Amino acid sequence: MADQQERHPETGREETEDERIDRNLQEMLGELRVALPGVQVLFAFLLVVPFNQRFADVTPFQKSVFFATLLCTTASTVCLIAPTAHHRIEFRQQHKDAIVRTGNRIVVVGLLLLAIAMTGAVVFVTDFLYASTTTIVVAAATGGAFLLLWYSIPVKRLAQGR
Repeated sequence: MADQQERHPETGREETEDERIDRNLQEMLGELRVALPGVQVLFAFLLVVPFNQRFADVTPFQKSVFFATLLCTTASTVCLIAPTAHHRIEFRQQHKDAIVRTGNRIVVVGLLLLAIAMTGAVVFVTDFLYASTTTIVVAAATGGAFLLLWYSIPVKRLAQGR
C-alpha cells in the first residue's frame, strides 16, 4: 500500500517516499531563505561601490578583486535562486525528486561561490584599508572559516558515515 506509513530505508523515519521528497524540498527551500538575504545584501553592496567617490582610489589589484567578487556573487545568486525557479517551472509535474537532487547540487555550488564572494569582499575592503600583510591574514582566516565550518565538518561526517 502506497499510503501505509513504514520506516523509510534511508532515513529511518516513518514516511512514504513522497513524504520524504516533500520534506526534502521544503528543507532545501527553507535553507535558501537563510542564504539568499546574505547574497542579496552583498550583491547590492557591490553594485553601489563603483559609484562611490573613493572608488577612483582603488588599485588595479583591488579593482580585479572587486570584479571577481561581483561575478562570484552574481553566479551565487543564480545558483541559489535556481531551485525555486525549477520548482515554479515544473510545478505539478511530479518532478520533485529531480528538483531536489539537481537543486541540492546547484545550491552546494552556489554556497561555494558565496563563500568565495564573501571572502573576496573582505579582501577588497581590507586591502583598501590596510597593508597587504593584514589582507593576507584576514583573507586566509576568512577563507579558512568558510572551509572549516561550511565544508570540512559536514564532509568529515559524511566520510565517517554519520
